Amino acid sequence: MKIKKKRVKIGNVYAIPLPDKKYAFGKVYKDACIGIYKEVGSTIEDLPKKEEFNFIVGVYQDILKSGKWPLVDYQEFPSDEEAWPPEMSVYDTIAGTYSIYYKGEFSPSTEEKCRNLELAAGWDENHIIDRIMGDDKWNNG
Repeated sequence: MKIKKKRVKIGNVYAIPLPDKKYAFGKVYKDACIGIYKEVGSTIEDLPKKEEFNFIVGVYQDILKSGKWPLVDYQEFPSDEEAWPPEMSVYDTIAGTYSIYYKGEFSPSTEEKCRNLELAAGWDENHIIDRIMGDDKWNNG
């Protein structure tokens, strides 16, 4: 399989090398997010057969541009609406208030409504890999 290196584009699928020599895969969403597929492959060619995700989080774009995670596929979203990541929570530690971040906008919320949402944050490579490998200390839920 030829590994392509291009600009970050919504729908790009990247192979994420794991410490156990396997590969996870992530699909780029709008709003600088990536969906990490549930399925893990033994090789870079073992692309997920189903659009099922373990989690969707914000990702630093320099990781995707660096070439450390090879671009291996492009999977167009069925609709523009589906290219948006789900709602994410924000906690303002100074004000002690909660918000929901969705489609680039914040709306006031409650702790209860935010409890099971991902935190709106940019994740670094090591944090994403830790979580894929089962270390969920970075997870809010």
